[in-house]
Amino acid sequence: MAVFTLFPVVMTVLGSFKSNMELASGATLLPRQWHFTNYAEAWKQANFSVYTWNSLFVSAASTVGTLLVASMAGYAVDRRSFAGKRLLVFIQASTMFISIGAVVLRPQFELMVKLNLHTSLWGVVLILISAHASTFFILLGFFKAIPRDLDEAATIDGCSFAGIYWRIVLPLLTPGLGVGALFAFRAAWNEYILPLVFTMNNPAQQTLTVGLANLRYTNSAAMQTQLMMAGACLSMLPLLIVYLFANKTFMQVTAGSVKG
Repeated sequence: MAVFTLFPVVMTVLGSFKSNMELASGATLLPRQWHFTNYAEAWKQANFSVYTWNSLFVSAASTVGTLLVASMAGYAVDRRSFAGKRLLVFIQASTMFISIGAVVLRPQFELMVKLNLHTSLWGVVLILISAHASTFFILLGFFKAIPRDLDEAATIDGCSFAGIYWRIVLPLLTPGLGVGALFAFRAAWNEYILPLVFTMNNPAQQTLTVGLANLRYTNSAAMQTQLMMAGACLSMLPLLIVYLFANKTFMQVTAGSVKG
């Protein structure tokens, strides 16, 4: 399974150093001549400096917002009993299993028009934050592992419900936040349809995925596959960096499961 998973990545990395003609022929695995200029050309043609900043903004803002909303919702659901609690959990679960795809694009766009956010990346960020169901259930499992005795002790000391969340529970939730951040950042970074729709009339706000798709054709309408592969390799770097930082949280999740 690892071979099947990594093979396309290896092919992309090697293809990013080939010429377009060599890629079209598909005769060799390793490049006959290493074209390191493909990366510079891809960076220049796709305006990667601007698109990368836009992607980082959308991914970072949506990740922080998703963690904040999902953690507060999970804390309230786990620690309180209120009317409609089961309905809320059911609705959250239904959004994960019912995929309606592009059907919701128009109402989402019209909603952002009403909020005057249809020409801003903040509209994309708000929509991505609203799709926080998976992070909600991830954090809900971590909340259940935090003893309620800590809440009772903090309440005796005069800490409020919100204070317990901010001072007691949230620091203990760090491993879960790391896992949720990794998935939320990856989903936002790889999002294509939403940034395409919201930035169609404003190329300066396009994200990296949209700019990478524009590398398919040059001014002469010839497909530049090698530039797309070079751009794809560049776009993978931030995800790898985020994973390196979040990898510690995965080890913390299982660190206490084995004694000896």
